[in-house]
Amino acid sequence: MSVECREKIVDERAGSPIAAALLAHYDAHARTLAWRISPQQRAAGVRPDPYRVWLSEVMLQQTTVAAVTAYFNAFTARWPTVEALAAAPAEDVLAAWAGLGYYARARNLIACARAVAIEHGGRFPDTEAGLRALPGIGDYTAAAVAAIAFDRPSAVVDANVERVTARLFAIETPLPAARAAIRAKVAQMLPSDRPGDFAQAMMDLGATLCTPRNPSCLLCPVAAHCAARACGIAESLPVKPPKKAKPHRTGTAWWIEQAGQVLLVQRADKGMLGAMRALPDDGWSAGRNGDAVAPIPGQWTHINAAVAHVFTHFSLELSLALYRGPQIDKVAIENLNGASWWPVERIAEAGLPTVFAKAARIAIQHR
Repeated sequence: MSVECREKIVDERAGSPIAAALLAHYDAHARTLAWRISPQQRAAGVRPDPYRVWLSEVMLQQTTVAAVTAYFNAFTARWPTVEALAAAPAEDVLAAWAGLGYYARARNLIACARAVAIEHGGRFPDTEAGLRALPGIGDYTAAAVAAIAFDRPSAVVDANVERVTARLFAIETPLPAARAAIRAKVAQMLPSDRPGDFAQAMMDLGATLCTPRNPSCLLCPVAAHCAARACGIAESLPVKPPKKAKPHRTGTAWWIEQAGQVLLVQRADKGMLGAMRALPDDGWSAGRNGDAVAPIPGQWTHINAAVAHVFTHFSLELSLALYRGPQIDKVAIENLNGASWWPVERIAEAGLPTVFAKAARIAIQHR
């Protein structure tokens, strides 16, 4: 970076002008989101519902707004309060979450809702420290809920805010090492009022204008303050470490159908897809391939189709086998965890994780 660029950073890094420009832009261009109170509503005295803020933030972790919106609307229609969610059977919540991915979030969601309902009388703590003490709430979610729901001056840093801030201050340290500096700069920019709107304004800027590729600098309300733009390096920031190759795993899913019903099991509470309904499988995981051992003896037909699925840390190719053996009695399946029969015609209601929902669709075509 040139000396001129470094001097520009020193001369122009003032938090309050950036916050003022961002908030003015947010007032005029805030995204309309199912869980959001608009700046006009907030100015009129409407306060965000902490339950809706928390639920949306949990759902949005590593998931897009487009993917989350339908799930959020369905959840809040079915469980409009944290007390309602806390009282729901875990299997219903997990089934409603199916397809959204990262299923540990759903298990943490249930634990957190129950802690709020039982230990806090249905009211979320209004500080970062209090929120962090709840199950499944880490630093980011605590800061986001504290700022957006309670207007606490919390530095909220998601991927969008990370990118905006790295560019504003031309932070060239690669991630994740840059995160402490980025968080410090966000804290520096925080306005004394409207910290919740400021957090959402930063998120919106990253989502709509300060995008990873081809940022719309000419439309950006803080372009005049952006050191990376002045230095011609905006699109190269933040600097990310090289991606590691994902391991590839293989496994088998087993389709056992009798009298129009398919056998489902419940996965172990801990581990991948924990506590979810699923088809029986052969023990594949992120760390190893499946052993291809069928869950019960009998005649099996392996079909010429495979399910390809990509998880966060590995990719999976799942083959599929259909049971062609004799009638199955209770003794044959008593060692299968949570084994139950589910009507094939209602398989979409079983709440299968995406990888098993894909397998079910293929099995139905070949049975």
